[in-house]
Amino acid sequence: MELKLYDTLTREKRVFRPLDPRHVRMYVCGPTVYDFAHIGNARPAIVFDVLFRLLRHLAKQGVWDGGGGETTVTYVRNITDVDDKINARAAEEYPDLPLNEAIRKVTETTDRQFHEDVAALGCLPPTVEPRATEHIAEMRKLIERLVQSGNAYVAQDNVLFSVASMPDYGALSKRPLDEMIAGARVDVAPYKRDPMDFVLWKPSKPGEPAWPSPCGIAVPGRPGWHIECSAMSWKHLGEVFDIHGGGIDLVFPHHENEIAQSRCAFHTPVMANYWMHNGFLQVEGEKMSKSLGNFFTIRDLLEKWPGDVLRLQMLMTHYRLPIDWTVNNLNLARHELEDWSVVLGGHYREPTVEVPPELVVPLYDDLNTPGAIIVLRDLFLKAKKGDLDSVLRFAAGCWLLGFRALNKPGLFQFGFSGAGVGPVALCLHEEDVLKLRAAIANDAPQETRNAIVSKIQSHKLDVKIEQDGYIILIPGDFDAEKEKEFNLRIESLIAARTTARKAKNFAESDRIRDELAAMGVVLKDTKEGTTWEIAR
Repeated sequence: MELKLYDTLTREKRVFRPLDPRHVRMYVCGPTVYDFAHIGNARPAIVFDVLFRLLRHLAKQGVWDGGGGETTVTYVRNITDVDDKINARAAEEYPDLPLNEAIRKVTETTDRQFHEDVAALGCLPPTVEPRATEHIAEMRKLIERLVQSGNAYVAQDNVLFSVASMPDYGALSKRPLDEMIAGARVDVAPYKRDPMDFVLWKPSKPGEPAWPSPCGIAVPGRPGWHIECSAMSWKHLGEVFDIHGGGIDLVFPHHENEIAQSRCAFHTPVMANYWMHNGFLQVEGEKMSKSLGNFFTIRDLLEKWPGDVLRLQMLMTHYRLPIDWTVNNLNLARHELEDWSVVLGGHYREPTVEVPPELVVPLYDDLNTPGAIIVLRDLFLKAKKGDLDSVLRFAAGCWLLGFRALNKPGLFQFGFSGAGVGPVALCLHEEDVLKLRAAIANDAPQETRNAIVSKIQSHKLDVKIEQDGYIILIPGDFDAEKEKEFNLRIESLIAARTTARKAKNFAESDRIRDELAAMGVVLKDTKEGTTWEIAR
């Protein structure tokens, strides 16, 4: 079989053959480090991590170099650390600091947060992770080349790319001309020769990051967004490389403009041989939006869910399709991982056996991870029968797809137990235990785990964490005040449910019942009213 990848440029699946059989080269657009990455940003991180793992596996098998096994895979994912959003965030968070110092604080903190988050999702570090600010010299060289070749021009201390100089501009996005013009008009400027021309370099405002400008411009300035990726990919992968990836939202204008810059600077027919893009992410059937209250960062979700759960939910949808992110699907993924980890247990470690070939077969077809999950389920059923070889083969398959904590089934458990602890106490600390499981699974700092345990201990309880990840609350004198708060909360919710039922708002009534059920509360409706008890 041969690996086939869908190429956005040609709109077809094509057999993947690296330009150099001994060196596979891939570039993926990384984060702009100004805030926590949202869950949509997790998708390309996971998708291209799986592709990186697959490429390394196939390289080890000698697929492209005739069996010699000497092919290397270079995965470059950049960090954008100069951007208007970064400047605005820095000024907001550190108004008393000089802007450049504030920017450094924001980018260092956000960069660390991003790396912690994607590591918890099971993503390997890229081979190279260049920062935009470390590649200003390469950007200047590219810009000067483009001006010399007539593909760019200087206007009022700006340097702009002349879109009209590239006859086949727009081949990647295949957007109608009027749509591209409408998008370009977001950055209207009187010095543009054409509305579609885009900025390669612009003058910096006082206090902003600034470097000596190219093309003899006297005013210090900074790069435009698009030129950064052209410069970093050129530096680390060459003028033309194998795969360029990112989210579907980057096709236009970012990737379209990258192609224009790189091709015109190097006079090449392509920038990358394959363009891969993952689809959009929705939350509970709606577009993710802060105004809708359904905007989640990766960090938000990792506070309550093991990263493996988020990873499995992502992989259950093909990367090119839209994905609907739901709590129900997260719960399904968690239950499945609990079953898997019960079987794997102490056998889940770096594989000592070859990856089952049947698992790789669906991945050959444009990274068909849903198909690979089906194969994993079949391997799981065989492993359940207790044959050690089947267990090790199943473990090798899970390892290839990047799952981390499948040696600890307790971390994926839904409920939890207490040795002699009352049901009210258990319900009140359900969220604390969920957070503690997630903190352990995601390698959160010890102080984070200690803070959760201390909260439970403050209620005269204690926590026992077993080697396989199971968490047990140890009995003690329960905080009567907390029990009173718990009871008042239940009575308030029941009253709200009664009001909703009288108003025939049955959707709200059902929602409140589900919320109470999640707290471990069982309702009983009678002619006299509604009573409740803790599920046993």
